Parts: sequence; C-alpha cells; structure tokens
Amino acid sequence: MVAFLCSAGMELTQETPDLSAYLAAGEVIDHHHPRVRETAARLAEQAVDSYAYARSAYEFVRDAIPHSADSGDLRVTWRASDVLAEGTGICHAKAHALAALLRAEDIPTALCYQKLDLVHGLVAVRFDGAWHRQDPRGNKPGVDARFSLDGERLAFTPDPESNELDYPVLYAEPHPAVLGALQAAHDRPHLWKTLPTAL
Repeated sequence: MVAFLCSAGMELTQETPDLSAYLAAGEVIDHHHPRVRETAARLAEQAVDSYAYARSAYEFVRDAIPHSADSGDLRVTWRASDVLAEGTGICHAKAHALAALLRAEDIPTALCYQKLDLVHGLVAVRFDGAWHRQDPRGNKPGVDARFSLDGERLAFTPDPESNELDYPVLYAEPHPAVLGALQAAHDRPHLWKTLPTAL
C-alpha cells in the first residue's frame, strides 16, 4: 500500500499502488455508459481545465441529485449510470456517480469511507500528486460540504468519543460490504437495516 497525506493532514493509503485502477470503469463506476459520457461531456463544455471540471462535476452530483433520505425517495440506486438516470441515491450511490464522472475525464478518483452511525461514503480526487477527499452527499441544515483542494470541507467530522472515525484506505472499487447491502436492498428502509456499521 502507498500512503499519502490528504489536505487535512490525515494519512490516506491507496489500496493498490497502480494509479490506473482509480481510472478504471466497471459494473458500478460505469463511466463507459452513454449516460455518464453525455453528462461528463456537458459538464466539460463549461470547464476551462480539469480543476474546474472536477468542481462542476462535484457540485452537479451534490446539488442536482438529491440524497434519497433528504428527499424521501425510497428507491435504492448503486450503479453510477442509474444514479444519473433516476436522479436519486444515498451517499454511496452519489459517490459512485461522482467517481464515474471524474474518471470519465481522466481524473483519478477513489472511494473512501467514514464510520458514523452507519458507514458513510465519499470520494477522494487526485491532483498534483495528492489525494483530496470530497463529500457529494448533498447539503441540508447543519451540513455544508464544498469542493476543496485546500483543506477539507466534508459533510461530517467523525467524533472519536462516539466511536466514529475516518477510514484511511482509498478503494478503487466499492467496499464489498457496502455494495452487497446496496444491491440486496428492496428499498431504502430495508437498506438502513443492512448497511454495515463498520468496515
């Protein structure tokens, strides 16, 4: 494993030293899908460089795709193209969508996690040789996450006294425990009962 300091000073560790793994397409982060490619192309038209594109993609996923718990949507999505098509998802699904949009424009993107009440999903983007965590979950009262390459602006700060923590591993693919829960869930209430509380 390869370790890096993130912009908040926390040490992050790549699951694999092969950076190409963080650009790969697959069943979940399906950036080869026409819907992902079309969305990425539309966002890229307005961006002057890769930094601007990354911010635009982040804000699109954060703001244009409601977190299903905030909106009351009972549907469960997990594949990036389905998150874009259905316009809904929990934090993990939204992280998959953002990872696909970023990888579609050759920006290495990892999936990472926090232990809160349940395992929470976010991403890390690689710019200038460093990883920067971003949380596209969606803002609401008490949550003000923003795209930042200069200090983290995440949705949540884990509270060690409540046994919360940041997991340091940067995954190229979704964690199997998280993905299994998403794929097996009949609806969001069912998902809340089956999402892991720790990795």
